[in-house]
Amino acid sequence: MPDIVIMFFLLGVLAGVAKSDLKVPKAAYDTLSILLMLTLGLKGGLALHGNVNWHLLPEVITVILLGITIPLLLYPVLTKLIKLSAANGASIAAHYGSASAGTFAVAIAFAETNHLAIAPQTTLYLVLLELPAIVVGILLFKKATGNGNNMKGIWHEALTSRGVVLLTGGVIIGYLYGPDASKDVAPLFLGAFKALLALFLLEMGVCASQHLNPFPTQHWKLIGFALLAPFVLALIGTAAGFALHLPLGSILILAALTASASYIAAPAAIKAAIKEADVGLAIFAALGVTFPLNVLIGIPIYYQVIEMINRV
Repeated sequence: MPDIVIMFFLLGVLAGVAKSDLKVPKAAYDTLSILLMLTLGLKGGLALHGNVNWHLLPEVITVILLGITIPLLLYPVLTKLIKLSAANGASIAAHYGSASAGTFAVAIAFAETNHLAIAPQTTLYLVLLELPAIVVGILLFKKATGNGNNMKGIWHEALTSRGVVLLTGGVIIGYLYGPDASKDVAPLFLGAFKALLALFLLEMGVCASQHLNPFPTQHWKLIGFALLAPFVLALIGTAAGFALHLPLGSILILAALTASASYIAAPAAIKAAIKEADVGLAIFAALGVTFPLNVLIGIPIYYQVIEMINRV
């Protein structure tokens, strides 16, 4: 049986396909996403408390390099093989180089359910992947078109996006206060983590169904990319994890993150910086295809591959 939180995602998909009137109110969804990202940041910060040292530097640099490299690898594939415009190629490369907070939360829940060791710094991976990928995607478009975007504005958009602020703030608060000083608020966030995730995935299921009904067959090349790219990218994340000698839970989470695509922070930043890009196309690929693939079958497959490599 899959993790119970996955069933809430499937419930949302089925409700959407059946044209049910089920809908999480926007205010409730905003509250859920805020709580979920704060919880993820806080979990990481509490784990980091007393565990930060210079030995983390190679790991941090490697994850940042992944965020830079993935869009650079994907852009020529998207523009030459998938035949997307420079704007849409750069946009989707940025979305896939960035990472999904929802996939991150599901991967953490999967790792915890399977009692896999997770390094304290693992929560940082999401932020470390998010920023460089967005900036690289915008720079790729700028180079292709000679468009003179204001880099100061780009950095501001990326650094002040809701996801980055909440995740980074949660990490800092958790790190500064630690488990003892945060015991008055930690139960609200940590104790309700799976319940928050279940409700968030319910809404994600409804949203995904909207992109799938009717199924946009005219974008079959992009759909193929969104189905195949996660498995290739997960192998890159897995290789990096083993090279860094990370615990299995952290390798799985890194693989899931590199296989994922952002549908929260990246769309906002790209929409502001690349006016010519069809952000809806990127959200369709990220949320309508890649996200369901990862949470339903991808993460368990990545886990099996990681276990096989570990046994060799």
